[in-house]
Amino acid sequence: MTTTPVVALQKPKDISLHEIEEELNSIWNSQTGDNAALIATRASTFCMAVYEPEEFQQLLAILGFYQGPVDGIHGPLTKAAVNEAQKTYGLPITGRVDAQTLARLRQEVAKLPPGRMAISNPNLRGFSINDAIAALNPRRIITLCPTLGEDTGVTAQVSAYCPVQKVTGDNLICSEYITLRGTKEALNRVGDLVASLFIPNLPKFVWWKATPNPEQELFKKVVEVCHCIIMDSSYFSDPESEFLKIQDLIDRGISVADLNWHRLLPWQELTAETFDPPERRADIGEIDRVMIDYEKGNAAQALMFLGWIASRLNWEPVSYEETSGDYDLKHIKFKGHNQREIEAELAAIPIADAGEIIGDLIGLRLASTNKNANCSTILCSETAGCMRMEAGGSAQAARTEMVTAINDQKAEFLLSQQLQRWGREVLYEESLAVAVKILKLRC
Repeated sequence: MTTTPVVALQKPKDISLHEIEEELNSIWNSQTGDNAALIATRASTFCMAVYEPEEFQQLLAILGFYQGPVDGIHGPLTKAAVNEAQKTYGLPITGRVDAQTLARLRQEVAKLPPGRMAISNPNLRGFSINDAIAALNPRRIITLCPTLGEDTGVTAQVSAYCPVQKVTGDNLICSEYITLRGTKEALNRVGDLVASLFIPNLPKFVWWKATPNPEQELFKKVVEVCHCIIMDSSYFSDPESEFLKIQDLIDRGISVADLNWHRLLPWQELTAETFDPPERRADIGEIDRVMIDYEKGNAAQALMFLGWIASRLNWEPVSYEETSGDYDLKHIKFKGHNQREIEAELAAIPIADAGEIIGDLIGLRLASTNKNANCSTILCSETAGCMRMEAGGSAQAARTEMVTAINDQKAEFLLSQQLQRWGREVLYEESLAVAVKILKLRC
């Protein structure tokens, strides 16, 4: 592996395209000179921009809880800092930055004088792209790093990374890394610059590691030029609202991929498998009761999974009702074949030792008011179980299966797979469309 030195263009002003291209040319000339031991070749598979806010680490650092690098990695240092902040502010100690914790961190930072906004933590965003992604040989990765504090313009760091050496010959396959840093306001000013950094005639991806913001100038610019915008709804603090924005993007013909959707694959596959036997397949239309339990904190997976079931069985949502309480219950009614009424319940279950992904499915129960129907099914998470699903006498008659999560649920791994199968995902779009119909029925 050969890596060129990182060249920083530190100027108290917005950076220009000419300066960035000049530094890139300098790097490549130094790698391909007569004295170079290996010949560096620019890969030419795709370009990707990564919007990487990592606001939570900056907030924790400003408040003195976190001394590690601002890199977006939810490692031991970050978890310890979150625990300490939650303990200090009297919040539930989860070790994760949920919506309540993030709101409190923002509130505490807003109280500080401007001089206290600066942090000394190294900013490593843009240099921690997962090896699984780098090995796919993108030609250029543009990382956009919003910073907190005073607007002093946009600065850039330019480097090359060569993760792949050809089996024959002395050639290295290299990628270019351009990291732009500045406040949100400053990055909004350079939206046209960011758009111009995409290589013509190559597939263009945007990994937006935040909630979609169609009103943000930077968001508008990158969406205009990309072939696919990739998000992860496990980041969303309010998926009910964000799903409506995503649907608007899809309605405009923009290809959208949600990494959180792919975490549902084991649940979808096992649900389908339980109805493979002909005697059960014949009764699938008898399902009229659905219960979905998910880890409290994010309803995105539960809503998408319900949208998937409803879209496959042609259920039309007719009502939506939320109730307060420990489980934040959501009750949805559908009309099915022959005007059959279907009732669904989504329950947010508090988990003492939650995983890294907020909102993972815990349990699923499909049943029928027709006692003779052979469709009763219970699916349980291997890690969390589903005692609530198994309560009641009818559970003994249900087909019960344990769901094993995919080996790696982290966004970087899922992204590496997404980059190999990009394009419109019809099943996702149809499932999301039903979920959006449900949400539009909210009282």
